[in-house]
Formats: sequence, structure tokens, C-alpha cells
Amino acid sequence: MGAFNTPDGCALQTLEHDDYLALRAGAEVIERDRHGDKVLRLADGSYLKLFRRKRLISSAAWYPYAQRFADNALALAERGIPCPVVLAVHRIPGIRREAVRYRPLEGRTLRQLIREGSEPPRLRERLGGFVALLHAKGVYFRSLHLGNIVLTPAGELGLIDIADLRAGKRPIPAHRRRRNLQHMLRDAQDRAWLQANTVFDSAYHQALEAQPR
Repeated sequence: MGAFNTPDGCALQTLEHDDYLALRAGAEVIERDRHGDKVLRLADGSYLKLFRRKRLISSAAWYPYAQRFADNALALAERGIPCPVVLAVHRIPGIRREAVRYRPLEGRTLRQLIREGSEPPRLRERLGGFVALLHAKGVYFRSLHLGNIVLTPAGELGLIDIADLRAGKRPIPAHRRRRNLQHMLRDAQDRAWLQANTVFDSAYHQALEAQPR
């Protein structure tokens, strides 16, 4: 079969059904929907994220979401942005899925921290700087929200669930930055936290202005 090659050699390979069953033996189902399993925690602690093609005619036919996840992980790592570490990318004909196997980014999402009342000091300020850094480095993450941003044990901010992301060579233009910031306000509780004061907005604009041009 043809393989989609990434610069670090991570290519989409066929996983036969018996091998898939062996891989998932003893796995814990983390997420599923009416179509089946979506995320598994495997016996070795790595994760397997399964992708279903939703339409017959789709860009996912020639550029699967599992491969996009892997490519995006590489692009973020090249930019120094913490994210999951991809171990393998698979096509699994027996269940008509593609999958990415990865080591998760350790930590807690900002949404978890805020709703537990355990957010660290100056989190809005740090978040504003982090989002400005993403935009300055050409990262446009359509699914940018507090549930996809993680505070790691080392105190860094990073991204998870990264299939829906583009990383370009130039900073994100103003109209796309505005659209991305608006996306962060879709969840009512996230919006209330972000707009409780002007700290996030001020930190974002200050950090963006400070980036090299």
C-alpha cells in the first residue's frame, strides 16, 4: 500500500485485524460514541485514537485524520510547543478506521483546573501569552478551547487533540486570529472565566506585539 510519510519517518501502515485485537487487549475505553470506540488507553499506558471517515468523498480519503494528527505533533514539536508524542499511525481495514498511537501529554486541562478551583496564579496572563505565541508561530488550531490546552507538571502550556490544526510558516493574519479567539468563547463557562476581567486580552495583545516580525 502507499504510505503517507512524515519528515521523522512516521508513516501510515496497515494493521491487520488480529494485530489490532492483540494491541487493544486489556485496553481501557476512554471515549466512545454510537459508532464505537474513539480513544483507548492501551496496556502499556500509550493511547490509541481511532478516526472514522464521516463522508465517502472527503479529504480524509487521501489525507487521513490520523496522519494529520501525527504531522501536527511534529510541527508543534518543531516550534517548541508541548504536545502528544506519536508512536505509530495505522490504517485498520478490519474496522474501517485509521488510528494514531501516542504517548499523551501529561498534565491537566485548563478547563479541569478552573472548574475544580485549582487554577494556578496568573493563569489568564500565561494563557494570553501562549495563544499569542501560537498565532505568531503560524499555528491555527480550529479546536482551540480550554479543554484542549494542558498545564504540564513542568508548568508549561501545551496542546492535545491536535488533528484539527494547521501550522504555517507565517504568523496568522488578523482576521483568522479574531476567529480563533472567538472560538475560545463558545463554551459558556470558558467564556465567563476568560471575560471575568481584561487580563487575558491584555496579555495576548502585549505578547503578540512583542513577537519578532
